[in-house]
Amino acid sequence: MTRPLVFFLFSLLLTAVCATIEDGGYDDVAEEEDERHLDYTKLYWCHSPRLVNGELSCHSPRGRAYRTTQGTRCTMSCDRGYRLIGQSSIQCLDNRRWSGVAVCRRMRCGVLPLIPHGRYTCTQGFVVDSRCDFTCTPGYHIEGEYTRTCQHGGTWSGAQPICLDTEAPKIRCPRSRIMVAEVGKLTARVTWDAPVATDTADKTLDVILVGQQPGTDFNEGANIIRYKVYDQARNRAACKFIVRIEVRRCSALSPPLHGSLTCSSDATNYGAVCEYHCDGGYERNGVSSRVCQQDRSWSDDPVECVPMAIETNVKTVSALLRQFFQKRRLLILSAPDIADPDYQLQNIMIQKADCGLQLRHVTLIELLDSPPREIGRIKDHNLTSLVVEELRLTFRISRQYFSMVLVDKLGQDRERFITPMASEELFSYIDGFLLDEEEREKLDRHRDFCES
Repeated sequence: MTRPLVFFLFSLLLTAVCATIEDGGYDDVAEEEDERHLDYTKLYWCHSPRLVNGELSCHSPRGRAYRTTQGTRCTMSCDRGYRLIGQSSIQCLDNRRWSGVAVCRRMRCGVLPLIPHGRYTCTQGFVVDSRCDFTCTPGYHIEGEYTRTCQHGGTWSGAQPICLDTEAPKIRCPRSRIMVAEVGKLTARVTWDAPVATDTADKTLDVILVGQQPGTDFNEGANIIRYKVYDQARNRAACKFIVRIEVRRCSALSPPLHGSLTCSSDATNYGAVCEYHCDGGYERNGVSSRVCQQDRSWSDDPVECVPMAIETNVKTVSALLRQFFQKRRLLILSAPDIADPDYQLQNIMIQKADCGLQLRHVTLIELLDSPPREIGRIKDHNLTSLVVEELRLTFRISRQYFSMVLVDKLGQDRERFITPMASEELFSYIDGFLLDEEEREKLDRHRDFCES
């Protein structure tokens, strides 16, 4: 047989071979015959096998050059990521057909579920070796694996992550401020706009004020105002600012000697009014009140309480005593004459005790000698003879011997002394029996005045 004829017959044989095995279906499968009945001497050829996305390993009884002769057996395997569907081993039969078919089908993992507040993107969908990367929406943070890979067995690596809101909201407080207290007050009314909080994850936020409400009166000093905010994941943010109330103050006024002060508000703040009051037997020398001004100075000049002007040229003792009623006490000193030794001794002690008597609101009246030389006087002011006589009668004061009568502010005889009294003894009696609590407190405050 010539070479061209052989080539022609071989071409006809190949044309008769069945189509190549394709991915996705099965052909009719011939019954596999027992190898004992195969005729290896006949040159029956099967079509050349092919496995898409896989590999064939064939062995022929007649050698490697005869891959499609009768009796040839092929073992099939799939590439990575593919699963073999069908028979893993086929044989070329005497009917020129292979004993079975198989395909390599791509393996897939299950569809990954979506995660709340996040998303994922995959390199190759859900097939083997595809990597899916997870990201969260702004304001959220991944908790768990950032990526998952479809493995050869059709399962995903790792565990499904979650998106957590870990970012705290943002809040900005108003600026701190200094306010001046209102006139005559220790407070100032302060208002401000409430801060607005923002969060990348949540639209609704719970803003809480810790401190005094805006639009109310704030006290002097630093007042700390705090705001805090929580998002739905209970992430917290806070801010604070200070409202400082400044009270303009004047220097503290001291009460006058023999007097007192009553002040409005806090006594030294801007707008405070301080009124002067003088003790009984004293009268005010100056304005009745002073005001703390905006420049922190007091209006007008300081006020003094001076002994009241006593009218001695009166015609009756009642007119005289009326001037002292509820204002001053009286110490009436009587002696037979100016030369009386007891009078001389007592006069020396009284002159030294004059300041102490003034602090205790005591006015000295002297009744000396007998008519027609009898005199009555308050310091350098003489009383009329009629008033002197009525004084002696009213308080039963004898002209014959030395004596002293202590009269209280209500005009009542409280104590009599027939011998000279040292100032300490006299003061002790007055302090213990005649002074009220308020007078004792004032006496303690001004006691050093007489020692200077």
